[in-house]
Amino acid sequence: MPLLFVHGAYAGAWCWEEYFLPWFAQRGWAAYAVSLGGHGNSPGRDNLDHLSIDHYVADVAEAVALLPAPPILIGHSMGGMVIQKYLERTAAPAVVLMASVPPQGLIYSALGLLFTAPQLLADLSRIMGGGEPSADSLQQILFHRPIAVEKLRRYWKRFQPESLRAIWGMTCYSLPDTSRVYRAPMLVLGAQHDRLISPGQVQMTADAYGTHPEIFLNMGHAMMLEHGWETVAARIDEWLVAQGL
Repeated sequence: MPLLFVHGAYAGAWCWEEYFLPWFAQRGWAAYAVSLGGHGNSPGRDNLDHLSIDHYVADVAEAVALLPAPPILIGHSMGGMVIQKYLERTAAPAVVLMASVPPQGLIYSALGLLFTAPQLLADLSRIMGGGEPSADSLQQILFHRPIAVEKLRRYWKRFQPESLRAIWGMTCYSLPDTSRVYRAPMLVLGAQHDRLISPGQVQMTADAYGTHPEIFLNMGHAMMLEHGWETVAARIDEWLVAQGL
């Protein structure tokens, strides 16, 4: 059964390519990742701010249609929100949400940063408006443990602005209707030191879908790139096997 990985804001399919795609492929999974419109090498960069969460849902649906069988959906951060919206319309064999925006949206994340790390919130706003991220901001926003300078610089060059329309959609205008979301088997994961999606917000997602979250210690938001990413990948693999998939 295929796996389809969906990235978060400011990123692209490249964030899965370094570790997750080869790791899962080596274990026999047909692993794919999609770059949503305006991200990575997908078209739409010149029109980015006009792209909505619904546009991203359509991108996922298009990617799903190209696969040989309905895929297991694995989404990170914004990608988790996109998957929740996708499930309002279409079923999936199983779902993994990693540090996902909760059904209640980004408002709790924004308020948390406003009171605990206002400079990081300002940096995110600058990036969203087309400014380049600083290496220091990336370290603080995405990682708990220090990342090698050369690796951080490589990531820094690949991050990009995000659609203002999509950000507002995740904040209040395009939140999932949980009563309509297809109840696929779901694994909800979070990170202990996530500055963007706190363990409390991960709990909100799990509560909305009647499951229990799993929080990885000593990790930050970028769970697929952080030190210890193998433990996250192994847990997903273990859970999928336990589902009989």
